Amino acid sequence: MPSPATLERFISRVEQNFHAEACEEFHLPDSTMRENQAPPRVGRDAHVAAEKKIMARAKSVQSTCVRPVFVNGDHVVIRWIFRFEWQDGTVTRMEELAYQRWEGEKIAEEQFFYDPAQRQPVKP
Repeated sequence: MPSPATLERFISRVEQNFHAEACEEFHLPDSTMRENQAPPRVGRDAHVAAEKKIMARAKSVQSTCVRPVFVNGDHVVIRWIFRFEWQDGTVTRMEELAYQRWEGEKIAEEQFFYDPAQRQPVKP
């Protein structure tokens, strides 16, 4: 179960747009991460690489945790809103729930739930 201080540090890193760094700091080496019902990515290095790839495509990113954060033992649910402005000027706004299972102070499993239609960039 993550301590409240650890959970706040994790949220702060994501809100500061240090997504890849948050993966490095808070995921176990053999953790899994999955988008909706897609097959999971396995391993912290894969999570970091995926986050770096997404962030490299963005001109700017706004990441917001919508509180409250729900904690029940080793399970945490965080509601996020992300706004990506892409290099081509289009914008993607995504709202998602992150369902996490922690082992101590590290994330072992994370699954994101969102409407995939949100991934379609739009012209502002």
